[in-house]
Amino acid sequence: MKTIPPLLSEYSDLLMQLKSVSAIRKALQQAKDEMRLAMQEQIRLCEVEAPTFEEKERGELLASLFQQYGLTDITVDRVGNVIGRRPGRNPDAPVLAMGAHMDSVFRRGTDVKVRREGRIFRAPGIGDNCSGLRALLQVLRMFQTQEIETEGDLLFVGTVGEEGNGDIRGSKHLVKSDLRIDGFLAIDSTNVGRVLHGATGSRRWKIRVQGKGGHSYAEFGLCPSAIHAICRAGAKVANIVVPVRPKTTYTIGKIEGGTTVNTIAAYANVQVDMRSVDPKSLQELEEKVLKAFREAVQEENAFWNIQDPELMLQLHTTLIGDRPAGMRPDDCPVLQSARSAQKVLGIRLTHYQCASTDANAPMSVGMPSTCICSGGRGMNAHTVEEYFEWTRDTYLGPQLIFMTACALTGVAGNKPTLPLFQK
Repeated sequence: MKTIPPLLSEYSDLLMQLKSVSAIRKALQQAKDEMRLAMQEQIRLCEVEAPTFEEKERGELLASLFQQYGLTDITVDRVGNVIGRRPGRNPDAPVLAMGAHMDSVFRRGTDVKVRREGRIFRAPGIGDNCSGLRALLQVLRMFQTQEIETEGDLLFVGTVGEEGNGDIRGSKHLVKSDLRIDGFLAIDSTNVGRVLHGATGSRRWKIRVQGKGGHSYAEFGLCPSAIHAICRAGAKVANIVVPVRPKTTYTIGKIEGGTTVNTIAAYANVQVDMRSVDPKSLQELEEKVLKAFREAVQEENAFWNIQDPELMLQLHTTLIGDRPAGMRPDDCPVLQSARSAQKVLGIRLTHYQCASTDANAPMSVGMPSTCICSGGRGMNAHTVEEYFEWTRDTYLGPQLIFMTACALTGVAGNKPTLPLFQK
């Protein structure tokens, strides 16, 4: 974790002032009082399957809950994001979006029935990210029940496609759409001590080497092997040196090909993952990796002196993942507001770091944004052994999000800390 920079007094003073407002104190207490209701909603959402690209049914449930809690301007956009608008009193004030992703990594048919063991709730997806959806709904209830007026609009959003090959398509669409958004709070993971100041970008490629193939003995030396070409490329990739700072990584995460043990492989596929918090470092790494595969195919063809184009191996590359990187300065109003909210709630900042979340898209275009967490304790995410612990201070997640949103959008006569953003 990087050295934690100081808080600016203008933000910490404001959050202390807001915490003393009667309606806000009541809202904070409401988060405590409604923990059981919030947990029931988390379970209810989890038991509606929502694989990436198949979030519609869970989205319909979320939209109905938005409506139940008083939102009247509810839309589903072109990619499936569910968006509920809570109008502010000043149409010229900044608009804050708060988003929790609806999708899970689990394929349809996975048993998502929640099993309770005391304060432990077990089910795939119960923490990631039904916990985030639970917190989003709790924050909505806090604003609605206490009739808290904000200067700017609040957008409550259930996003699609955050996981895996969904490639954060929901938040990408929000950022690129005509919808006015001046700041973004992603709600993901459970550790309220974590605030993201940067977005880890990634580029993922599916690479296929295709040839004619043949019998391992009869055609030996007459045609090149797709698998051998991939092996040559793998050796090159494995020797690529990347920066330690900014942290930059790569892996060949999946490999497949060939038909039988006694066949010169006609095809081989790999999937490569590359990541960095720095766009330039990520681009340079990508160029080296793709060059390694081009050279390896050329070398395999040359090794067997293949001149006939019909026998030559061919390289095919397909981009399957593109999560943009981005960093926010330490004085970013979203970071300062979130960290100041932590301070007044007695939450210790334990992780000030970068990760890959829905916040990647807004961070990549310079929008004030971060990812903060839902509270409780999520474990074993992305496995069928996932569980969520309903801790006694699970309410801290909604409290943190709520206080941050109050500061950013302006309440109780205070000017919003969030500036207007120009796309």
